[in-house]
Amino acid sequence: MRIGVIGCAGRMGRANLAQLLGTGGVELVGGTERPGHAAIGADLGALVGLEPTGITCTHDNAALMTAAHVVIEFSVPEASVANARLAAEHGCAHVIGTTGLEPADREALAEAASRTAIVWAPNMSLGVNLLLGLAEKVAASLDEAFDIEIVEMHHRHKIDAPSGTALAIGEAAARGRGKSLDALAVRGRNGLTGARLPGTIGFAALRGGDVVGDHTITFAGEGERLELGHKASSRTIYSAGAVRAALWAGRQKPGLYGMKDVLGL
Repeated sequence: MRIGVIGCAGRMGRANLAQLLGTGGVELVGGTERPGHAAIGADLGALVGLEPTGITCTHDNAALMTAAHVVIEFSVPEASVANARLAAEHGCAHVIGTTGLEPADREALAEAASRTAIVWAPNMSLGVNLLLGLAEKVAASLDEAFDIEIVEMHHRHKIDAPSGTALAIGEAAARGRGKSLDALAVRGRNGLTGARLPGTIGFAALRGGDVVGDHTITFAGEGERLELGHKASSRTIYSAGAVRAALWAGRQKPGLYGMKDVLGL
């Protein structure tokens, strides 16, 4: 499977490069960064502290998609949507781990997915995707006498809040109660907020240090509290999931898929 990486010099880009270089049955065909980036021209192996590959970082996403069966991208919503359209034009499958997508962005991905296979997931780890399933089941089992609160913490450089994974957990809990997260979400509290509204789903976002990603969903009732959580200590869990998704996506028909499809959950 010929696979390339968009945004190859970022934190997840480098993790994806390293994962691909260590995976059998994969040919790394290239990596790209935005024009003017300091990594342009750098050897992809050297970028991750490995032996040179003879393949250098470029800024040409179209050429990468021409060479690759699949591209992996963790970047920003605007770029991911544009690249999804480009991937569709070139018949290249697209694995997207970008967070912070708005409804219009998701609609654009769905349109592009009518022409190529796209896997989009705010979190690609096996543990987190199991957590999503558990959150949905618990929410369906407990009524609104149990308040739902979601707390997440990430490194100081993360630019969106709440995290895409926290929102995915909230969406899973809302589904469990047959509701839309948009109607229930409380994304921050400050000052005299009044009593908590029944049925709402609260979010708190912490930022600091080099935390890879911690997520907890709490179901708080009278006299008892149930907590489900996941803590990531390495980005390899995400890159391993991304490569697994790429190997899967490269064999699929056009469509918009998630990690539940990849993992068969």
